[in-house]
Amino acid sequence: MTLRVVVADDQVLVRTGFTMILSADGIDVVAEAADGAQAVEAVRRTKPDVVLMDIRMPELDGLEATRRILTGRPDEPRVVMLTTFDLDHYVYAALAAGASGFLLKDVTPEQLVAAVRLVRTGDALLAPTITRRLVERFAHRDTDAAAVHRDLAALTPRELEVLRMLARGLSNAELAGRLHLSEATVKTHIARILAKLGLRDRVQAVIAAYETGLVAPGDS
Repeated sequence: MTLRVVVADDQVLVRTGFTMILSADGIDVVAEAADGAQAVEAVRRTKPDVVLMDIRMPELDGLEATRRILTGRPDEPRVVMLTTFDLDHYVYAALAAGASGFLLKDVTPEQLVAAVRLVRTGDALLAPTITRRLVERFAHRDTDAAAVHRDLAALTPRELEVLRMLARGLSNAELAGRLHLSEATVKTHIARILAKLGLRDRVQAVIAAYETGLVAPGDS
């Protein structure tokens, strides 16, 4: 099945460049959008798998557009935020709103294609250590962030342990080594955590761990 993408950015050169790169790799760019309102309309009209969404756009910014797009429907796309800076002030709020990660605009063509294909599979587009750095920097400072309040009582002691380690920035391989488990078993635990808490991906799991107090910024 062809991977369908919407590219939303107010800079025409960025849109054109990303569209050319993705199209050359067999990815179908079904629409382009110059602002958040156009992005929301394009998603509703074309039902893409992935949306590349600039954070800063006129009329309606990428953050609000993401909130409107991610309504909880099973057919909603994955949203990847585009940003110019490594730690844009809005990145944490975007992740809390449901984005699956973010890309710098100077990404290489190979990284762009790999990223789009990665999030389509349901994974998150952030290394665990970057996720942790973002959460620690913004979790208790960004009043615009959509707080994620979850009941962790549904998790088993092992799942809570996995979630704590996940929130501290450990990769699947590191989790497997610490817990003396296979990576496949670790992935199973993470999948169960996401299902029980109604979360989209590991980025949302990290946010939930911090915002429920399971892990505090600065924990090692």
